[in-house]
Amino acid sequence: MNKKLKAFALAFLLLTLVTGILLGFTLGLTHPLPWILIVALALVIVLNKKATDSQFVTWKDEYSVGIESIDNDHKNLLKLINQLQTSSLYYTGENFDKDALSELIDYTKFHFAREEKMMEEHGYPDFEAHRQQHRKMTDSVVRKVLEYEADSEKTVEDLLEYLKSWLINHINGTDKKYSSFLREKGVK
Repeated sequence: MNKKLKAFALAFLLLTLVTGILLGFTLGLTHPLPWILIVALALVIVLNKKATDSQFVTWKDEYSVGIESIDNDHKNLLKLINQLQTSSLYYTGENFDKDALSELIDYTKFHFAREEKMMEEHGYPDFEAHRQQHRKMTDSVVRKVLEYEADSEKTVEDLLEYLKSWLINHINGTDKKYSSFLREKGVK
């Protein structure tokens, strides 16, 4: 279901419940109908918030690689992914979607270049394999961006799932391998 239809359905449900509550109170303050509808309204709001919040990624200390600049990059990437998630969940306008996607891609390239430079400068033995992971991920994202023109909503949702999964797995996997090597070399 697209963003506008979801927003309309939620607004219609909330308006219906509020109308039902107001009309229910015409039956008297002791009648159970308006009180049941108030509980239903609260449940809809809480469940919608919970469903929405679960789609965002939050930084956890376990994601830390122990190198401040890289951790800050990872936090910023999560923030940018969440910004794109916002555009996926809510109608924010086509420019916001494109700007969020562009900013995420640009920052990812910056981050990869920073990581690769650190690894190369310190002689990380698995540098080339790590760089290939970055290239493979970048190629996948470029393909998704090309698909964006055909079906922007579906593409953004697919891209978000891919990015969230890839980033967390990459941080907790290969990034932690190079980070211990770099910390042994004095990088903080």
